[in-house]
Amino acid sequence: MTTGKIIVKNPTGLHLRPAGALCTEAIKFKSHVHFMFGGSTYNAKSVLSVLGACVKSGDEIEFVCEGIDEEEALAAMIAVVERGLGE
Repeated sequence: MTTGKIIVKNPTGLHLRPAGALCTEAIKFKSHVHFMFGGSTYNAKSVLSVLGACVKSGDEIEFVCEGIDEEEALAAMIAVVERGLGE
């Protein structure tokens, strides 16, 4: 298992389009990809789960990746958030 924290910087947080970008990236990996926010854990491969987290700009999330390609998955998830999730 590997984890990493990042602050969501895009101005609208994780609304539908950025949530889709996050899920599209997470689905590429065999590992389980989740993130923790506000005391709960959310499935990064599910748009509904990501939207349900209600993450806003400036919020910190912690990715948790577990599986055969966990390190690559974590690096990719951090990178997609750093790039602004398509916005």
